[in-house]
Amino acid sequence: MTSTTNSGASLKNYAVVTLAYWGFTITDGALRMLVLLYFNKIGYTPLQIAFLFLFYEVFGIVTNFLAGWIGSQFGLKLTLYSGLGLQVFSLLMLSALNPDWGQFFAVIYVMVAQAFSGIAKDLTKMSSKSAIRLVVPQDAQSSLFKWVAVLTGSKNALKGVGFFVGSALLAAFGFINALLIMAGGLFLIMFTGLLLPKGMGKIKKKVKFSQLFSKSEEINILSAARFFLFGSRDVWFVVGLPVFLREVLGWSFYQVGGFLACWVIGYGIVQFLAPNLMQKFGDGSPPASKTIQFWTLTLTFVPCAIAIALQMGLPANLVIIVGLLLFGIVFAFNSAVHSYLVLAFTDDDKVALNVGFYYMANSGGRLAGTVLSGLIYQLFGLVGCLWTSMFFVLAAALVSFKLPNPKPSKDIAWKGGSGD
Repeated sequence: MTSTTNSGASLKNYAVVTLAYWGFTITDGALRMLVLLYFNKIGYTPLQIAFLFLFYEVFGIVTNFLAGWIGSQFGLKLTLYSGLGLQVFSLLMLSALNPDWGQFFAVIYVMVAQAFSGIAKDLTKMSSKSAIRLVVPQDAQSSLFKWVAVLTGSKNALKGVGFFVGSALLAAFGFINALLIMAGGLFLIMFTGLLLPKGMGKIKKKVKFSQLFSKSEEINILSAARFFLFGSRDVWFVVGLPVFLREVLGWSFYQVGGFLACWVIGYGIVQFLAPNLMQKFGDGSPPASKTIQFWTLTLTFVPCAIAIALQMGLPANLVIIVGLLLFGIVFAFNSAVHSYLVLAFTDDDKVALNVGFYYMANSGGRLAGTVLSGLIYQLFGLVGCLWTSMFFVLAAALVSFKLPNPKPSKDIAWKGGSGD
């Protein structure tokens, strides 16, 4: 009876956390598309647009560094719903923007609002992914990989929905009204916090400041690889690609938002299916160091091929569509394995600290990619962004060769398969 009760409570907690994360993710994707398309429309350069997201990424790094400690000391419920509340505040703050303030003040104002959104995003993400480690038994790695894939894959699919929602709301209601609509919806989702236990993720002992820096070799190596992996995506995806589609290929708001939405949704679906696909076509073992090494090396060739195809003068529309399809599939497998390994290398009593540290590296890569996306696109165009992406992936692959395998005791549960 106790086991059944605990299982039901774990499932309820997982469902509540996932719902909160889903709601946040839609607004996060929509806000990014709103800001990008709106400021491109009123004449901002790619580099200026990149700077609008600068504080979003900078404060994401700081948040991930401290959020793990906050979550371990006060519980993941506090960090999760603080994130949702800050996102509502950020949306309302942006809705007060007045273009007549002048470009310099408007940029600073948006950067500050995006800082709150960046803090919100990483509080919510760290809390959600840490919570999974606490509702899945330590030795059930098969279930862990599936549950991580469900949360992460669905999150990315819904972020794609958010891209489309953002562009659609911008076209239908305008910048200000779109922000108010999203703030209202997310405010309602905050009431799900009443269903979560107070002390979820909280540990009894105090954590010293020096312990915020991970002392695990596996987490450090995985974090370094994560930095370069996500930098490789954002260096061409954040600013360069949507501006290229809008200005060079002449796509409309709906086309840009819809296309990027479909890409992120497809990427999320592949990530969701990754455990079953890898088991069906693999040997049934859980992901190991060789798994991430294979997928990262494979990804290295994709931006290289897209860049060469564009330089050869092949039809840009076809090259971008096919290239993004391949990039999304391979990147999704990389991300799914990464998200599993960081939890496989982590014990329950260190989950918030290690996940926070790991996603600090993730935010660092996004920051580097975001700034370089605007700068390199302005100097060298999309092709320059793609070559930079290739070098970032190559760096991630080289780092991953130092990654050891998870402990053998954690692999036993995987061999039974996850097809049930």
